[in-house]
Amino acid sequence: MTQRPQFYRFHQGQKQLPFADAEYETRLAGLRQAMADAGVNAAVFTSMHNIAYYSGFLYCAFGRPYALVVTPDQSVTISAGIDAAQPWRRSHADNITYTDWERDNYWRAILSVTGPAQVIGIEEDHLSLQQSQKLNHYLSPKTVVDLSGATMLQRMQKSPAELDLIRHGAAVADVGGFAIRDTIAEGVREIDVAMAGRDAMELEIAKRFPDAEYRDTWVWFQSGINTDGAHNPVTSRQLERGDILSLNTFPMISAYYTALERTLFVGEVDDASLKVWETNVAAHEYGMSLLKPGVSCAEVTAKINTFLADRGMLQYRTFGYGHSFGVLSHYYGREAGLELREDIDTVLTPGMVISMEPMLTIRDGQPGAGGYREHDILFITDDGSENITGYPYGPDHNVIG
Repeated sequence: MTQRPQFYRFHQGQKQLPFADAEYETRLAGLRQAMADAGVNAAVFTSMHNIAYYSGFLYCAFGRPYALVVTPDQSVTISAGIDAAQPWRRSHADNITYTDWERDNYWRAILSVTGPAQVIGIEEDHLSLQQSQKLNHYLSPKTVVDLSGATMLQRMQKSPAELDLIRHGAAVADVGGFAIRDTIAEGVREIDVAMAGRDAMELEIAKRFPDAEYRDTWVWFQSGINTDGAHNPVTSRQLERGDILSLNTFPMISAYYTALERTLFVGEVDDASLKVWETNVAAHEYGMSLLKPGVSCAEVTAKINTFLADRGMLQYRTFGYGHSFGVLSHYYGREAGLELREDIDTVLTPGMVISMEPMLTIRDGQPGAGGYREHDILFITDDGSENITGYPYGPDHNVIG
């Protein structure tokens, strides 16, 4: 019987990446310095965000494991045979395909790059207990070192090429916002509005990035009681006059996430709702004014807390006031070191990208019931910040019909 391989290289077609080779080489150089500082011989990344950040390849797991292995002189993505040569075409790195006709060929492929008995860098926040046991069995490491914190810090500081892509993303989010605005009417379902926004963004991304892969762009459009949570899914609820609405557009471009979020009303807004809305808009504007180099996330949070407390509204706050952007989505890559919360002491520096997104939620049955949220994306610059979100916010623009 023919001996089938445990892994092999299947390379065909031309490489197409979100960024130039020099961008990935710079990222890998930073990673290798972090590895050297930690005494790591080989990094074995398993998360979507780190594999995409250092190689350009965003995998589709569907129950199969993937990896990026980085050594001082190699960078190799490890992918399943079901994907054929697509991972190679979308990787700056080399690529090895593992086969599934023998269990754990994935780890044998990784071992072919790392070699045995090395100091292995991992992501403790992603590697499962089961896969950690297999790593120990197949790689026989001298020790393992967590690199998740070091890689997050690197991803938090955006390059000029990343800033350019994120700027495009914010513009695409605006396109989705205006498409949603044009679709809002009494009797229309949430899902119909959401689809209009998503379709407009998909078409805009394809126009701006004709060589990209298109996946994961989505909209959360909420109405009435469904606005109480920031991440509530779309439903088939029909819009009614006087409804509070929450517009949330999320274009995804080569694994990079951007967002636009706005409060709106259908036809009219009552006095109690208007008071809450205007307070949240004021907190939003005040918060944006605080985003500048040299201030910590905790300091910004404390000042907005005081602002809302002085207006009797702090008890309605439901989560932090903003977060980082980059290689992330709702299921991978959150850069938890750059969030506007009480427990985050990170100091803002030029090159960081962060949102300002205060939200107030009033319980159903109370005057002004609903969830109010505005969201803009800002670049931290040498002397302040630059707001790259264009869709207008507030009552003067967003009472529709």
